[in-house]
This record gives sequence, structure tokens and C-alpha cells, in this order.
Amino acid sequence: MSNIQLFDQQKIRSHWDAEQEKWFFAIVDVVGVLSESIDSASYWRKLKERLKKEGNETVTNCHGLKMQAMDGKMRMTDVADTEQLLRLIQSIPSPKAEPFKQWLAKVGYERIEETENPELSFDRAMKNYLEKGYSTAWINQRLKSIEVRKELTDEWEACGVKQGLEFAMLTDIITKAWSGNTVKQYKEHKNLKKESLRDNMTNLELVLNMLAEATTTEISKEKKPATLEQSKVIAKQGGTIAGNRN
Repeated sequence: MSNIQLFDQQKIRSHWDAEQEKWFFAIVDVVGVLSESIDSASYWRKLKERLKKEGNETVTNCHGLKMQAMDGKMRMTDVADTEQLLRLIQSIPSPKAEPFKQWLAKVGYERIEETENPELSFDRAMKNYLEKGYSTAWINQRLKSIEVRKELTDEWEACGVKQGLEFAMLTDIITKAWSGNTVKQYKEHKNLKKESLRDNMTNLELVLNMLAEATTTEISKEKKPATLEQSKVIAKQGGTIAGNRN
């Protein structure tokens, strides 16, 4: 699961690894906040070189994940988990270091809370949508759509479908089957760029999309596809059923 966390009104890209049960944060974003450098990428490159020369194991153990860059493209980005990040923070002289440590602790604690009580994640999402001006009726549909989507992706994973490209491929098939557009075409139709398509759907669009995904889930559970090609056929069937209700 990819996400955007906010610290001091600045965006920090993050990724929750469900298997490891860890948050991973884009180091260059954290460096930008703490160093207040106008070129955080350059600052991080120089800091990484220095730390490597010093034999810093934290830098050696950091790895990369594909995250969305400013231009909207997915690019490999150096990331660190909470423990690694706390060690790196020690190498950046900044008055924001202590508040940042407290922020990291809060992010981690909230995730643990949500794991133990999933309703909390919905409560926080409800609050965020209300603050953005969405109606209660729309928010209820949107939160339900998140639940339906999770059931579908769980089913895909059980069938061996891989996150990322394969998830996106099947989502495109479902979306085109019920709406006549791929996700990209749909976003272009709505004049969206980086914004979430689902966050810009009407109540009716959310209902049709939920019906398409819920139907796909049920068909998949019944037919138990063994290959991606079989899942593609099921995705089209699920989307078509929803499209016929439109």
C-alpha cells in the first residue's frame, strides 16, 4: 500500500509493507523536510556518499522502491524503515529532528491501532473527506468502495495475481467493461492528472464500480482462476455485468 504522509504540511511518500508490517519512507522527502534544502536529492546523494565512506550500515541496508515522482511517473526511490530513518536523522543537524521523531512514532502507533481495529482507518478517512468538503452520502459510498476493493485484491492475491502491473491491468479491464474507458482514459475525461479517479467519481459511478468489483470477486471465488489470462476473462465478465445495469 502506497501513501502520502504529511509532516509540517510537507508531503512524505510512504509505503506500508503488510508482509513485514513496516512503514517505508522516501528518504529524499525526509531529508528535504529536515535540511530545508532547495535540492534535497543532491543533499541526500552527498550525505549518502559520506555515510558510506564512514561505513554506516544503515545506508548500506537501505533499499529502493518505485514511488510516484513530481512528474507523476513511478521512479526508484531510496527508502528507509522507521528504525533506519531514526538513525539517519542523527546525521542531519536540524531543529526539526525531535518533532520528526515524534511524528514517526505517531504514524507507527496509528498503523498499529488500525491493524488491531480496522474501523479506525475508516474513521480517519471519514474525517479527511469531510475536511475536503465531500458530502456524508458520498463519503459512505467511498468508504464502502474501499472495502469492496480490498476484498477483490485479496482474491487476486489468493489467485497468484501480482500487485502493481497485473493489478492495474485487471482494473483497466473492469473499468473499461463497465464505463467504456480505461482508468487513464477515464481520468483524461475528468481532466485529472495525479488526483485519485475514485475520489472524483459521482455516487452513481462509485456504485457501478463497486458492483463491477464485487461481481468480479464473486465470479473469481466460484471459478478459481489459475492464470492471469483466466482472471482477465473474469474481470471483463464482472465489469460487463455492472455496465449492463447502467
